[in-house]
Amino acid sequence: MRGIRRRLPAGLRWRLTAWVAAVMLVSAAAVFVVVYRDTGTQLRSQIDRDIAGDVTQLSAALRPAAGLDGARVGTIAQHYVLAQPYTASSTLLFVLIPGSPTASNHPEVFRPAAPEVGESPAEQQAENARSQSLLVPRFGYSNPRVPDVGRMRILERPVQVGLLRAVVGAGEPLALVTNAQHDVARAFLVAGLVVLALALVASYLAGARVSAPLRRMAAIAARVDAGDLGPRMDVSGRPGDEVRVLGESFNHMLDRLGQAFASQREFVADASHELRTPLTVIRGQLEVLAAQPNPSGEEVRHVERLVQAEIGRISRLVDDLLVLTQSERVDFLRPEPIDMQSFVAELWDGLSLTADRRFELGPIPAGTLSADPDRLAQALRNLGRNAVEHTAEGSGLVRLEVTPVGRDKIRFRVIDDGPGIPVEERERVFERFHRVDSGRSRKTGGAGLGLAIVRAVAEAHGGEVRAHERDPGPGTQMDLVLPRFKPGALTVGGDEANNDLVRTVILG
Repeated sequence: MRGIRRRLPAGLRWRLTAWVAAVMLVSAAAVFVVVYRDTGTQLRSQIDRDIAGDVTQLSAALRPAAGLDGARVGTIAQHYVLAQPYTASSTLLFVLIPGSPTASNHPEVFRPAAPEVGESPAEQQAENARSQSLLVPRFGYSNPRVPDVGRMRILERPVQVGLLRAVVGAGEPLALVTNAQHDVARAFLVAGLVVLALALVASYLAGARVSAPLRRMAAIAARVDAGDLGPRMDVSGRPGDEVRVLGESFNHMLDRLGQAFASQREFVADASHELRTPLTVIRGQLEVLAAQPNPSGEEVRHVERLVQAEIGRISRLVDDLLVLTQSERVDFLRPEPIDMQSFVAELWDGLSLTADRRFELGPIPAGTLSADPDRLAQALRNLGRNAVEHTAEGSGLVRLEVTPVGRDKIRFRVIDDGPGIPVEERERVFERFHRVDSGRSRKTGGAGLGLAIVRAVAEAHGGEVRAHERDPGPGTQMDLVLPRFKPGALTVGGDEANNDLVRTVILG
């Protein structure tokens, strides 16, 4: 069976044709069985009604002979049945009268006969035995085998004629039923073969038409697998058509793949460039140091400071890349309930000590947030550092506002009074290695992964991050919105920050 399956064509056209053929055969077989049996049932019912009527008429013809002897009754019965001679398609009539010969319109079936030409004595003896068995009454319907006739449907009833008790019978050959069923079978066979052939041709053509776009799609997929992302599916058909939807999805997938590959190439190029720069600095400093036969201690320490700074830059870059890589893992987050007031106050206290800016903290709503505290702190620090990098030292504003949004969300808004972000750049700032100011040095600007990490953390929590223009400007505001926040009762007290609902830290 497996060998046969391997030798059969595996294309969609042939599979569809095979399925249509199988369904057609099963359906035709079921209909044939129903029609075949129904034909036999209806014909047998008609035969039963016919022979029942003949028996009733024959019984009525014998009743006037009440009071006559058996011979006279037999004569009357013989006259009646002979008036309806037997043929291959007519009814067999007979009357069994005790002590008298059987009256029948086909008397040969009730008496023994000599062997015919071509019959053996044993065969004729078996026929004679069947003839004798017909002389034994079988009241009701029966299907005995009658010599020289075959299987018959016979009805026998007792009839009281005066003092005589006769048996009246009538029968019709069942060959009519068999022939009708054979005719049905032949008609089904011929019509079924014609319909099956037409269905196979139609299904093959339909399968070829349906599979044509799939074959084109397979060819395009093979080209994509070979590295060519340029070809696209020719989308046609009505809106909502399955093949059209599949083609549009396929083209959209190729567009996404093209963008992903381009982004990957840019990412690899940017990462290589970011790593190459500090490595070049380290190598250059070591070469300068090695070129001096007796470098001074001050020169060695100078080179050590530069190398340590570049190694630190490489380490931060590698750590950020690891965070972005891990953001796609299931275990990236370890959420737990976070008390908003203590968490935000402590985080902002620590951030305010890292730079000389005007740090302000707005009201902190009471409640708990289900999130990963380490990842959330990392995202908020990155937003804060981004604001620090784009504000003036000493007088630059860096402000955090925490506000409940909707039923179960909370928004962290980091505001600065820097130069702002152009509208066309507000979505791209969250891409890896992207910088709004391409000419800004890496020493002051970083590698461009901080906001990418913020977006990765936000999406991992089921939230989002957006960049907007500060209102009123100039400046930028970054909104980090996370779900699963449960508000609590507002508690005021404990320190001046909560009492005033605004905390301002000015360093320097």
